[in-house]
Amino acid sequence: MMSSTLVETVSINYEDFNDSFLTCGTCLCTYDGTDRTPKLLPCSHTVCRSCLERIVAAQTLDTGSFRCPICRETIHMPQGGVSAFPPSFIVNQLLDLMAQQRRDVIPKCSVHTDKELLFCETCDIVFCSLCLDTSTHSGRGASEHTVIPFAIAIKRMSEILLFKAHLCIKNLNSAYDAVSEELRQLELSVDKTLDSINRSFQDVIAVVDRRRHECLQWVRKVKEEKKNVLKEQLDLIQAEKDKVQNECDGLQYQVEVRNITKKISDLNEKLDTTSTLSEPRENSFLRYDYKHNDALRDIAKAVSHFGQISVSTTFPALSTAKVFPTTAHLRSSIRIFTVDYHGNPRMTGGDPITVDLRAENGDSVEAKIKDNEDGSYDILFLPQKPGKLKMCVNIFSRPIKDSPFAVDVSEHINPIARIGSRGSGRDNFCQPVRLCVGAEDVVYVLDTGNSRVKVMSQNGDFLRALGPEGLESQSATGLCMTPDGNLAVVNWRTRMVTVMTPEGDMLRQFTNPGFQEPIDVAVNSRGEVIVADAAASKIFIFDPSGTLTTTFGSRGDKDGQFKLIAALTVGKNDEILIADHRIQIFSKDGKFSRRLVDSGKGQYGGICVDGSSHILATKTEKGRSYVQVLSGGGKALYVLDSQADKLRRPSGLAPMSDFRLVVADLGNDCVKKFRYK
Repeated sequence: MMSSTLVETVSINYEDFNDSFLTCGTCLCTYDGTDRTPKLLPCSHTVCRSCLERIVAAQTLDTGSFRCPICRETIHMPQGGVSAFPPSFIVNQLLDLMAQQRRDVIPKCSVHTDKELLFCETCDIVFCSLCLDTSTHSGRGASEHTVIPFAIAIKRMSEILLFKAHLCIKNLNSAYDAVSEELRQLELSVDKTLDSINRSFQDVIAVVDRRRHECLQWVRKVKEEKKNVLKEQLDLIQAEKDKVQNECDGLQYQVEVRNITKKISDLNEKLDTTSTLSEPRENSFLRYDYKHNDALRDIAKAVSHFGQISVSTTFPALSTAKVFPTTAHLRSSIRIFTVDYHGNPRMTGGDPITVDLRAENGDSVEAKIKDNEDGSYDILFLPQKPGKLKMCVNIFSRPIKDSPFAVDVSEHINPIARIGSRGSGRDNFCQPVRLCVGAEDVVYVLDTGNSRVKVMSQNGDFLRALGPEGLESQSATGLCMTPDGNLAVVNWRTRMVTVMTPEGDMLRQFTNPGFQEPIDVAVNSRGEVIVADAAASKIFIFDPSGTLTTTFGSRGDKDGQFKLIAALTVGKNDEILIADHRIQIFSKDGKFSRRLVDSGKGQYGGICVDGSSHILATKTEKGRSYVQVLSGGGKALYVLDSQADKLRRPSGLAPMSDFRLVVADLGNDCVKKFRYK
């Protein structure tokens, strides 16, 4: 019988073997035949010569002994010093064996067979030290080149190749899973769509069936109506028949000629009656017609257009987003542009887009999606505070290119337009102090230094100039729009209030002996003219004809008093808002109501109330000018600081449609337009 022997084999990794047996355990350097010669200690551990010399120099000064760096056993120093320790023959034999093994695998130059091939990673070339001028790789400038043995380069590139191959396989697996999942979703979407189609046509069938039922019910109803009429006629005929029969049954017993004659006469009358009963009072005609109008054709047309299958060729990975400058408190948008797999722009909408917009702390920010139906979509949102937002945009639950996006929300609200500069021309201003807005957002600017009212379109284009009547002496300081569309102007030097048409025709003028320095004017819904007098610290209320009806106010800091009146306006329910270093609100009759803002710093320059009851006011304090936005209740919301184009002594302001605002920038002799919501 033949015997067998089992032999156990071990596969040893070159790197692991080299690290475990051919590396000094102290300095972790590979043993060699010079400074790193392996020395065998009495405790049977091997340490390289360099480490041993360093250890002996540090530990044998007093005791003549040292500790093994591996097992900590005390080793006595021999007479000959470190050189007297015997070499580790086993390690040397292993080094020779591994050197032979390494010589077998190291690529050699085909021309100089004893020279090892080198590889320059910088130049991407293979060479040996003899077949290439190595001055650029070994002399000056060598630091710019990375030269390694070609064997290491092959191994490194092999590892990179395997790593890249692994990544490719991983990506391909992910792609396979993604496409497989999309196929699964396609099946689910088809099933869902088919179910929706069936349900929708069941609704159509239900409508048709309901109409069929109505027609059937209508036929049955008509039948019953006709049947009842005919049955009533039959019953009447039968009753007459029975009556005649009863009368005929008694004739055989009649012997008196007079009675018989009377019966004959009665029967003659009944004969006339029966002739009318012989004609049916109702007919049996009943016919169904469905071609009497275009209903059938309309139904066919409607059914042919009933339902729609929406498909899309959008490729999310190539679709992009354009992030516009975003500012806190202002309506902001981000536009999505969709393309197909080939990069061609999509021209239709309807894609299922989802957006997740979050602040830095993770709070969700409400965002709405507007389909422009041309392949683009607007994401609309209103950031409440400055900072960074993170926006994830998905189409078909897959992210678009570069999603998620970082959206920087600025705290600075800058003007969207700057109109004019200092001068007297049609496109210039000199001391613009007040303005108001009329129909179609036409802007009227009180250009005091030029003694005129400059009229502009909503885009800032010059239309015409009014004056100088009522605007003389470069001293008109108040301007407002009346409820009937006219303009009211107050001139502090002439102390006159002038009412003129939008074309500049004067309607009336009036003044009052109590005027000292009238600086602003407003008109309420009743047509009453309200004038603020800074020098008198008083408010005057006139009826539409210019007759004084009420005055209120005095100098001081208490409620209902004024220190230096800067502006006034009319708000909701004809409330009167007065601004000096604070904002106070009075009833339409001049009774103090409440105080909104009193920081004790700075001075207001202009004030207005928009259609949503927001209160807007210009203010200057410590060299800083801005527009303050307050709620209708007086809560300070935020400011328009115009950081990119700073305001200088902003005076009057007026709201336009769509939350736009025009401000008279007195210090810059221009008008600036803002978005403030």
